[in-house]
Amino acid sequence: MGMLLFGISMITLGSVVPDIRIKLGIDEISAGTLFSILPIGIMAGSLLFGPLADRNGYRILLTASCLILFAGFEGVAFSRSVGTLRFFVLLIGIGGGAVNGATNALVSDISDVDKGANLNLLGVFFGIGALGMPLITGLLRNFVPYETIISAIGLLSLVTGLFFLTIKFPPPKQEKKVPLSQNLIIIKDGTLLLISFFLFFQSSFEGIINNWTALYIIDQFHVHTDKALFALSAYVSGVASMRLLAGGIMRSFPEEKMLSGCFVLMLIGLTLLKTVYSYSIAVAGLFIIGAGLSYGFPVMLGFIGSRFAGISGTAFSIALVISLFGNMSINYAMGFVAKYSGIRHLTTIAFAELIMMGIMSIAILRKLQKGGERSKPLYKKPSTGD
Repeated sequence: MGMLLFGISMITLGSVVPDIRIKLGIDEISAGTLFSILPIGIMAGSLLFGPLADRNGYRILLTASCLILFAGFEGVAFSRSVGTLRFFVLLIGIGGGAVNGATNALVSDISDVDKGANLNLLGVFFGIGALGMPLITGLLRNFVPYETIISAIGLLSLVTGLFFLTIKFPPPKQEKKVPLSQNLIIIKDGTLLLISFFLFFQSSFEGIINNWTALYIIDQFHVHTDKALFALSAYVSGVASMRLLAGGIMRSFPEEKMLSGCFVLMLIGLTLLKTVYSYSIAVAGLFIIGAGLSYGFPVMLGFIGSRFAGISGTAFSIALVISLFGNMSINYAMGFVAKYSGIRHLTTIAFAELIMMGIMSIAILRKLQKGGERSKPLYKKPSTGD
């Protein structure tokens, strides 16, 4: 439920911004500002959740995050000024970022084996939320005001938060309060930094595909916007499908082979997208790219969860914040590339990122295997006495 809400949070603003523009009379620049506020909130939530989860556990954190989402969605639904709207968009980002990080860290903590596979399965629900929200909005927009739809999502967040109060969670990993500065020493760990910068390129790869593919398809294949959006949906479907497989029937496959296979899929998909001038082949290529990209985050977060079991929340926070910085910075750079050199260089940037991800993954696997580090956590979970 938490990851489903995060998927909805990520896509909701884009689904309703045309209606918001009409209601509040804002221009393209103001709408763009809203899009920039959301990732700032997500980064803040991603930074805060880790130390809070390690020190206080997940129950209050997840409940509070859902209440923040509830306030954010209700505020977006009923705001009557741009200023208040921006504040509530920021709340959605903070709540969504915290829920995303906390649910990933929680699944890692409760998975003694198959961390990567379970995190893949968790990621499927992000896809359901991200794909389902535009579909629901499109089906209902002629019958129900967008405010009602957004308000209903807020109520779903509230119910989910109350549900979190009723279920059992693992105890806090740091019953004795440890200074935050002591936990942050792990940022010097070479393995954590390698994984974080792998996710830097992974997140930015996902970001440029999400944000620039529609324009690329329109420019390169001269198709209508509807067809471009369908092609983007094929990419998201590829991500969700592969995560479902990796979290189910393929969970027994070695992680190294799965990761290598995903790199091959990304290479094939990008090659089809760049060299075969056919819309249908481009759609297939985007589906394959999505399938290839699906495995990076779950397997790398699984490595972090195993190595830093005693402070997994803080470790996840560091990795996710670095990955989000990659998403924002490379997307910003892509804007300059598109303006001055052409949108056709989307695939050039993507190939460069794929090369960096491959180099990083080789270094990470070698470092984890050296001296049996994968089976020897650097920070262990505290004993629960069971």
